[in-house]
Amino acid sequence: MKKIFSSIALLLAMCVQAQNFSDHFDNKTLRLDYVIGGDASKQEVLLDEISSLPTWAGRTHNLAENQLQGDGQIRVYDAQSNELIYTNSFSTLFQEWLTTDLAKEQTRSYENTFLVPFPKNEVKIELVLFDDDAQILSSWTQNIDPTDILIREKGVNQVTDHVYLQKAKDQDKSINVVFVAEGYTQDQMDKFIEAAKVSMESILEYAPFNTYGDRFNFIAVKSPSIETGVSVPRENSWKQTAVESNFDTFYSERYLTTNRIKKLHDVLAGIDYEHIVILANTDVYGGGGIYNGYTLTTTGHSNFKPVVVHEFGHSFAGLADEYSYANDALSEFVSTTNEPWAKNITTLKDFNQKWEHLLEPGTPIPTDIADFDTYPIGVYEGPHENKIYTSAVDCRMKTNTYDKFCSACQDAIEKLILFYTE
Repeated sequence: MKKIFSSIALLLAMCVQAQNFSDHFDNKTLRLDYVIGGDASKQEVLLDEISSLPTWAGRTHNLAENQLQGDGQIRVYDAQSNELIYTNSFSTLFQEWLTTDLAKEQTRSYENTFLVPFPKNEVKIELVLFDDDAQILSSWTQNIDPTDILIREKGVNQVTDHVYLQKAKDQDKSINVVFVAEGYTQDQMDKFIEAAKVSMESILEYAPFNTYGDRFNFIAVKSPSIETGVSVPRENSWKQTAVESNFDTFYSERYLTTNRIKKLHDVLAGIDYEHIVILANTDVYGGGGIYNGYTLTTTGHSNFKPVVVHEFGHSFAGLADEYSYANDALSEFVSTTNEPWAKNITTLKDFNQKWEHLLEPGTPIPTDIADFDTYPIGVYEGPHENKIYTSAVDCRMKTNTYDKFCSACQDAIEKLILFYTE
């Protein structure tokens, strides 16, 4: 009987491995634009627009798996068989907003765009949002017929001028990263290209990106702005820029974001892209990174290089901040009730899913910070005795002065790169 079950399991595994991208998808992208809104007590997910892009720039294997849970997931099912044929995880600015006191009193909406492979046949799309305890907050489903005449083609004409800064060794299994110009006028594009090159070089200096650098395409997208700089609401300064970014998100001075997500993706239509880095032409300090959404960082500040790497850690690998500030809205996003999904922090609720395998035998859990020299990889509690632990006392996800990712971050980034490319 045991042999029969083993044979069945092997057969099922072989069937999964035999599933090809071309069984369900064409080499195009289905772009889904949503408006997600509500408040702390009630949320709504509304489909805004469906469009197609000329090529697919995401992974063509591991289609029905997610390396990270994320704060939400988009899932594509074959409508006839109900088989899961694609999924991807993400975070949203809307869910960050829900954790603030503002969401208890106000209703807000945020744009979100998700890219999935273009299906050959009718599919069911499911969009799921999780709360900060990993429970389903809300979900939405709708069937989509790929022959629908209202699916608009984008990216066929008037594609934004762009240039490849680096091409991956194997284009069939590459990771596509775009740098988007924000607050650069047309006559400042040379300055933008230089900032994009510096950003690429900064990312590739850090392990494990330096090991797997030849698996990345880096593309600079020359999206011109009418005005130089970005908006700073606290100074009553509002600029006409390519993707309309602004500081003071959630009234946090340094938090730089954009809610013009459709505009951002229109800028990128016709370009092979999956991971987005927006480079803002200002010397004001700040930035933001949303997992599988975008990185947004400033290029004129002295800490430009470490910050772009830090924010890319958020948007590319879903890494959590390893710092917290008292009385700061950005420090309240992690629940200690359950194990957070970010791979570089733990509440010890499910530590074996984190960096336990990296610890030397005998390492105390938790680890006293005074023993860091003895245990360079440990389980160190964060500030304010918040019961959130990291693998080291410093990291690129903690301070601008530290010159490497901690071991937990490196492990998480490496696993994600391999997930995308192998």
